[in-house]
Amino acid sequence: MAAENDEPISDPEKVQIAANFILHSPPGEFNEVFNDVRVLLNNDALLRDGASSAFAQYNKAQLTPVKIDGSDTFCLITEHNDIGSGRFADPRSKQSFKYDHLRKEASEYKPWSPESSLEDLRAAIESEVTNYSLNHYKHGVPAIFSKNTEDGKMIVACIEDHQFQPKNYWNGRWRSEWSLEISGEIAEIKGVLKVQVHYYEEGNVQLVSKKEINETIAISDPVEGAKSLVQIMEDSESEYQTAISENYHTMSETTFKALRRQLPVTRTKIDWNKIKTFAIGRELKSQ
Repeated sequence: MAAENDEPISDPEKVQIAANFILHSPPGEFNEVFNDVRVLLNNDALLRDGASSAFAQYNKAQLTPVKIDGSDTFCLITEHNDIGSGRFADPRSKQSFKYDHLRKEASEYKPWSPESSLEDLRAAIESEVTNYSLNHYKHGVPAIFSKNTEDGKMIVACIEDHQFQPKNYWNGRWRSEWSLEISGEIAEIKGVLKVQVHYYEEGNVQLVSKKEINETIAISDPVEGAKSLVQIMEDSESEYQTAISENYHTMSETTFKALRRQLPVTRTKIDWNKIKTFAIGRELKSQ
């Protein structure tokens, strides 16, 4: 029974709680979390009007892929190609589109042109990063954007790859963002690599990892500059993935073992071969 001085949760507080649940949805599980929050809130109008910004924030943070009509490749939903009014730009197909953050669909296409002064470099990076993604990521989606910022001009290369296996109780996503701050013929590179995996068979375990990289490259020649960027990407991402694998192996041999019982309560290891023989014997006897 609630205490007499407990105050009911206000609608704004309910919306904030719902938005926090949505923003922390594991990769590939947005719909499940949304449906649960919808039941808890029990007010579709309030959820739609109050938490709609969380839908957009989540999709942009996750670098959500979207199929583009008339293009053989996907685009990514990010903060870097958000042009306002619910519209996003696809530099590869030279068009913009309206994006439905719940249905995760693109519509209302219009012609669009990227920043012209950076297009040679952006196009060169797009070509190199696309080849790199095809060679290193099974389901990788690359997208390269150019934009003006308060401090000058910038190019951002993003790669998203995911593997959703709900039948096996796990989902995971890789995200990398490489920002090039242009200053004359030099570009300051800031890379952010992220891995998130959720495993939930008879439990709830998440791996959330992040690494940042800072480098500098020359961009006087767009093609050579693009190759230099991709070399940094390949070296850094390979090193990061190797480190995660080694860390996971170490945890399997130490931390995870400490979390489970080494022996059953009988203090005797189970002879699985004997149990299997008994099971077969029972089946034959029953026949």
